[in-house]
Amino acid sequence: MHVTFSDTPLRVSVVIPVYNEMQTLPLVLSKVLARPETWEVVLVDDASTDGSRAYLEGLAGTDRIRVLLHEKNQGKGAALRTGFDAAQGDVVLIQDADLEYDPDDYPVLLAPILAGKADVVFGSRFLGGPHRVLYFWHSVANKCLTLLSNMLNDINLSDMEVCYKVFRREILQKIRIQSDRFGVEPELTAKVARLRARIYEVPVSYYGRTYEEGKKIGWRDGLAAFWWIARFGIFHRG
Repeated sequence: MHVTFSDTPLRVSVVIPVYNEMQTLPLVLSKVLARPETWEVVLVDDASTDGSRAYLEGLAGTDRIRVLLHEKNQGKGAALRTGFDAAQGDVVLIQDADLEYDPDDYPVLLAPILAGKADVVFGSRFLGGPHRVLYFWHSVANKCLTLLSNMLNDINLSDMEVCYKVFRREILQKIRIQSDRFGVEPELTAKVARLRARIYEVPVSYYGRTYEEGKKIGWRDGLAAFWWIARFGIFHRG
């Protein structure tokens, strides 16, 4: 389906980085394809070893689906870099391959862009949407990282680390992702802020996972995020 922006067709590409998500991947993909906003889905397998790769290879040639494969594991940032380069839509939306984020939130995520008010839209797990109650120290770390990012980039986001980020294609074409792992979140934030893009934030639902359920980001990634925030917020490198 094409949704309308300024009386012209707006094609939405959904980019999904995948690493060992076979337990949730088929359901997530079915939910994404069921959304009328989805024009194409770009799936990037980051050298999965749990069957995700074989599953995606079996989807090659399926209508509205593009499958890209990394030969070795590189990280979420690298997978997004590959996916962004391949996406052909007018708008690009990031979707994780787990069940933490719900594609039913696509209308609220796209609304500011459809209204001509935004170039970039961030979801937020802290603006009133339903969310699973989980780790206290994760929430503290997230708020500290978001605060530091806001200070250095002179913006006022509530959830810099959120998965759901939506970009007009023209914005992404001005960004070259350098971080290979989870540093991609502060990197994208710093670079859209530096571009003076019109950034909006909307509430989204969040169904977080425990580590036993497959959550991957850890304390080392949190420490690394401080470096990426400083690198792109203070030194403006990249």
